[in-house]
Amino acid sequence: MPYRKFEEYNIEVTEEVKDNFSSIITNLGEDIKREGIVKTPERAAKAMQFLTQGYHQNPEEILRGAMFKEDYDDMVIVKDIELYSLCEHHMLPFFGKAHIAYIPNGHIVGLSKLPRIVDVFARRLQVQERLTHDILECINDTIKPKGVAVVIEASHMCMMMRGVQKQNSVTTTSGFRGQFEKMETRTEFLRLITADLT
Repeated sequence: MPYRKFEEYNIEVTEEVKDNFSSIITNLGEDIKREGIVKTPERAAKAMQFLTQGYHQNPEEILRGAMFKEDYDDMVIVKDIELYSLCEHHMLPFFGKAHIAYIPNGHIVGLSKLPRIVDVFARRLQVQERLTHDILECINDTIKPKGVAVVIEASHMCMMMRGVQKQNSVTTTSGFRGQFEKMETRTEFLRLITADLT
């Protein structure tokens, strides 16, 4: 029995985006009927829907669905969360890792939900600065902690494959709210995300 992968996509969107990709590929000088290319427009249409699925997901609902009352009031950190996004300027990938910390204020949140909201915001056309801000404000507004911190380190293909073509540059963005605006708390967070505790 041949391998079949089952995925759900909006049929109307797939057809329209597929037609657009067919035009783009043809305008770039490729033969749309060539064996290796003939299914590329449909594959690309589905890939773009996957890579932008965050527009149809609600990160606040994800967090609220896993909030639990708890008296714990020390720092909670989830670091090295891998992320993949598309730069809104060139629609080329940028990728790296996010580090998130929060200090609970009566509620904790399921640990897997923090990486999930990273994915929700990353699966949109983005700039790294806004991605950092979106994650930060979502956590701050939804679970209302005593403090929240987000640091993202990423490499951008729009700088590596085109333009200045710098292969080893990494962009770091950060945001802090509440107790993380205090230098002592911020320093502890930054030390912990760079430390090898194993």
